[in-house]
Amino acid sequence: MQPPYILAIDQGTTSSRALVVDAAGEIAGLGQQPFQQHYPQPGWVEHDPEDIWEATLESITIALAQAALTPGDLAAIGLTNQRETVVVWDRETGEPLGNAIVWQDRRTAGICEDLRSAGHEETTRKLTGLKLDPYFSGTKLTWLLRHDEAVRERAAAGTLAAGTVDTWLIWKLTGGRRHVTDYTNASRTLLFNINRGRWDDSLCDLFEVPRAILPTAQPSRSLFGTTDESVFGARVPITGVAGDQQAALFGQGGFAIGPAKNTYGTGCFLLANAGKRPVHSEGGLLTSIGGGAGPAGPEYVLEGSVFIAGALVQWLRDEIGVINHSAEIEPLAASVPDNGGVAVVPAFTGLGAPDWDPRARGAIMGITRGTTKAHIARAALEAIALSSAELIEVMNESLPEPITELRVDGGASQNNLLMQMQADFAGIPVLRPTSTETTGLGAAYIAGLEVGIWSSLEEVGELWRAERVFEPRMGPAERHRHLRQWRRAVERTLGWDAE
Repeated sequence: MQPPYILAIDQGTTSSRALVVDAAGEIAGLGQQPFQQHYPQPGWVEHDPEDIWEATLESITIALAQAALTPGDLAAIGLTNQRETVVVWDRETGEPLGNAIVWQDRRTAGICEDLRSAGHEETTRKLTGLKLDPYFSGTKLTWLLRHDEAVRERAAAGTLAAGTVDTWLIWKLTGGRRHVTDYTNASRTLLFNINRGRWDDSLCDLFEVPRAILPTAQPSRSLFGTTDESVFGARVPITGVAGDQQAALFGQGGFAIGPAKNTYGTGCFLLANAGKRPVHSEGGLLTSIGGGAGPAGPEYVLEGSVFIAGALVQWLRDEIGVINHSAEIEPLAASVPDNGGVAVVPAFTGLGAPDWDPRARGAIMGITRGTTKAHIARAALEAIALSSAELIEVMNESLPEPITELRVDGGASQNNLLMQMQADFAGIPVLRPTSTETTGLGAAYIAGLEVGIWSSLEEVGELWRAERVFEPRMGPAERHRHLRQWRRAVERTLGWDAE
C-alpha cells in the first residue's frame, strides 16, 4: 500500500507549479510551466485564463510523472494561487470573456480615487481590512462591468461567473460543478466582510458588483469539491485552498504570534499571524483572513505588500542590461563595500504599504560620475531589504507582540547577501528553511490536515527546519541611518504620475 500523497497546485504570477508531497513533508515530484504575460497598455497587466489552466495541467503531469504516480494515487489536492487576479467566464460554456486582470494592474486607480474622494476609504477599511487600491479584485470587476454594457446585463442576470484564480481552477478541475473560493482569497476582494466572514451587500453595491456572479466562500480547510474524472483522470477531493501569501505563512509554521514570513517573488510579501481577532493597522498595513481558518474558527494575518522585488532584478537584467543572468547580481553587488550614495526605488507600478500610491514611479537617485553598475546593483538589493525592514517596523506597532524572527522563501531568498542585508536592516534573525517551496507546502499541509494525514498544527510545525540563520551584524545607529535615507528616497517618487 502506497503512503498518502497530496498534490499541491501553486499557481503563480508568471508560472504554474505542482508539487507531490508525502506525509513527511518531502517533495516527491515537482513540475513548473511558465505562461505569457500581456501588457496591452502602460500600467495594464493581463493573463489568458486558458494559458493558466493549460500551464497548471502541464505542471501537474510533470510532477506526477516525476513521482511515478497517477491521479488515482492522490489522497487530496491543495491549491494556492496569485490572489487578486480576476477572471470572468460564461456559466454555460465555461469560456472566459477575455483576459484576466492581474493583481499588478493599475487601470482602476481613477475608480479608487473617486471612491476615496467620496469618503468611502474608512468604512471600506473597517469592513475589509484593505485599502482602496487597484491592487484588489473589487475595482477590477467594477471596471469590467462599467466598460461593457452586455457584460453588465449578463452579470445581473446571473449567466456569468467571476472569481479569483483559485475559483477558476476549481471550476475547471470539477468540470464546472463548483463555483467556490476560500476565505483568504475572498478577503482580498474589497467585497468581503472579514469581521462577519461573508460577502457584504453594502460593498457589492458600492463596487457595482452583482452578488450573482460571486462564488460561495468557505474556510481554507474544507471540501471544495472533487475533481472530474474526465478532466483530471480520477476523482480526488480538493480539501485545502489559500491565497499564495497565506499559504506561505502556513508552510513556514506561522501558526502563532512571533515569527513572520517574507516571500521574495515578483513582489515581496510580509505576513505575520495576528491571532483570532482582526487587527486594524493605522500604518497602511492590511488585515486579511489566514490560511488556518477551519474547524477551530477564524484566523487573521497582518500583511505588508511590496509590489516589486524579484521583478527589479529582472528589470536590471532584461531592460537595462546591468547583469546578464539573475544570479550575477549577488557577486556584482558584493564587489563594492556600499551603495556609493545611490538609492533605487522600484515603484514601477506604484507603491504598496505603507504609502499606497498608485501614481508613484521608479527612480534611481544619488548618481555621480563615479557611480558604477555595481553600486546600482547593491542599491537594488538594499531596496528590496529596506522595503521589508520598514514594514516590520510598522507591523510591530500594530501586533500584540513584536516580530521575533523572519522566515523567508521565494527565489531571491537564495541570495545570501540580500538575506544578510535583510537581517541587518530589520535587526532580527532571518531564517531560511531547508525547502523554500513553502507556498506549495502550505497548500499541501492545509489539505492534508483536512483529510487526516497530519493530526495537528504541532505535527505540521515539526516538519519545518532551518537551513541557514542570518544574524544581524549592523548596529542600531547605522540601521536607522539606512532607513532614514530610504524614506527620503521614497518620498521623492510619490505622486510622480499625477494627472
